[in-house]
Amino acid sequence: MPYFGADVKAVFEELKESVSPDVVFTHNRSDAHQDHRLLAELTWNTFRNHLILEYEIPKYDGDLGQPTVFVPLPVELCQKKVQIIVDTFESQRSKRWFHPDTFFSLMHLRGIECNAPSGFAEGFFCRKLVL
Repeated sequence: MPYFGADVKAVFEELKESVSPDVVFTHNRSDAHQDHRLLAELTWNTFRNHLILEYEIPKYDGDLGQPTVFVPLPVELCQKKVQIIVDTFESQRSKRWFHPDTFFSLMHLRGIECNAPSGFAEGFFCRKLVL
């Protein structure tokens, strides 16, 4: 199949000229989905001097790992996040795994791992952190 990585990279390079974020969120570099991996690679090529946090996506591929950074979240924010995910990603609604319980469960597991006061957290992967 045709590979359009150069076209996607050009879009990322344009971003670099117009923004300089404090934190950049991207897919995990170990994501089993090839498009997700490409975006992660290009994010690192483009935003080399920024804090980059790689997020995880629960899905059929079973590629979840062990995050290195945790952000405890209040229950209300988790509820809002799950509602936004369910409302926004229409293309995923037919998947059996795409269910609010999936997203709450993952945040609950990450909350356990970091002893979050609410019991819920986000997990991220961080390759490089400069303090």
